[in-house]
Amino acid sequence: MTIEATVTAPAPDLAELVRADGVEFVLAVFVDLTGKPCAKLVPVEAIEELRDEGVGFAGYAAGALGQQPSDPDIMALPDASSYTPLPFVRPGLALVHCDPHVEGKPWPYAPRVILRAALERAEQLGLSLAVGAEIEYFLVNRDEHGTLTVADSRDTAAQPCYDARGLTRMYDHLTAVSKAMNTLGWGNYANDHEDGNGQFEQNFTYADALTTADRVITMRYFVSMLAEQRGMTATFMPKPFTDRTGTGMHMHLSLWRGAEPAFPDAADPRGLGLSPLAYSFVGGILDHARALQAVIAPTVNSYKRTGAVSTRSGATWSPRRAGYGGNDRTHFVRVPDGNRVELRGGDGAANPYLAAAAALAAGLDGIDRALDPGTPGDPAATAARPELPPTLLHAVDALAADPVVSGALDAAGAGVSQYFGDVKREEFFAWHGTVGQWELDRYLTAF
Repeated sequence: MTIEATVTAPAPDLAELVRADGVEFVLAVFVDLTGKPCAKLVPVEAIEELRDEGVGFAGYAAGALGQQPSDPDIMALPDASSYTPLPFVRPGLALVHCDPHVEGKPWPYAPRVILRAALERAEQLGLSLAVGAEIEYFLVNRDEHGTLTVADSRDTAAQPCYDARGLTRMYDHLTAVSKAMNTLGWGNYANDHEDGNGQFEQNFTYADALTTADRVITMRYFVSMLAEQRGMTATFMPKPFTDRTGTGMHMHLSLWRGAEPAFPDAADPRGLGLSPLAYSFVGGILDHARALQAVIAPTVNSYKRTGAVSTRSGATWSPRRAGYGGNDRTHFVRVPDGNRVELRGGDGAANPYLAAAAALAAGLDGIDRALDPGTPGDPAATAARPELPPTLLHAVDALAADPVVSGALDAAGAGVSQYFGDVKREEFFAWHGTVGQWELDRYLTAF
């Protein structure tokens, strides 16, 4: 694929798409800063109004969007290039992602608007960002006492990862998700049982950053709906079980110059196949890792994942320091090959728009300063780096002190980073130290 072609293709007419597919209702969707999907259900009879004028929301009621009850409505204007038919969720249903506007201008607190602004900065440098996202989740049930259990009662092995029997028992759900992704043209290429009991991962092909972020939100939605059809709950909660591996959202990042990849370099003397630009990009991510965690690991529960010291399987797969190396999954940044780098600090609660925008800003700062991340896989260099934040509060403090990552949130023109930090501080003090029902109610189905 060429990233340039994905970005520059003209948007089709939304009304024509809807009618050609026999769609009866369209979910007009955007997310707030926490990643909550907000929508209105628009009948096909009003599709031209949605296309031309958008649909209105009371922004304060929608969630963390920087609004007060007295503020003007948010108008969600659809991006027809994100149109997604969802007949496997409900016959006649489709979804379209929207860019929130207020009084005719893009709303700077909207995550999709923030990512667009970050991508524009890269475009000014002649670069575009491609992202692949690994989507992990648990399939669970809750009994009459509120206790969380794995949906597959036979999934009890100490090391269940890749277990063919566990995959087969969840065959109906997993194949429904796979067929949905391939019907949509996303290129599902693998479905596996992950390291935790009841945990799965379903992968799709990388794309430009905005398209991938849209697909993460869409997939979380339809995975949840398809699980409910089978009497289960799909949760992307970072750490639903104390003794089991947490849920990540690993992001595979690469920069492009038009249709040409900017990361590969076969002559790399360090042996990872990366260009000097790619190493500087990695250097930027490592340099801003502590602040990045506030964005890519944005809940109290996130730090129960990163702070875990053991699991039933014997590994947490969650980095504690900002190191990097080759095909080594213990690092904050893994380099599987010369085409991409994998950011492994994020989790299932991350807002994909903000995560991509923050990672891009950190990487571009590394390029601007020609940072050198040092020798890959060097234990001494990794040990010399500061530990990642132990709690959400520490991460938010690091975000407030980092003008590059906080600036990525402010790129669309408002004090989003301070507002985002205030939201997260409030969450920390409301939930830190709580266990059991409260935490499950807050995080189990939130993302």
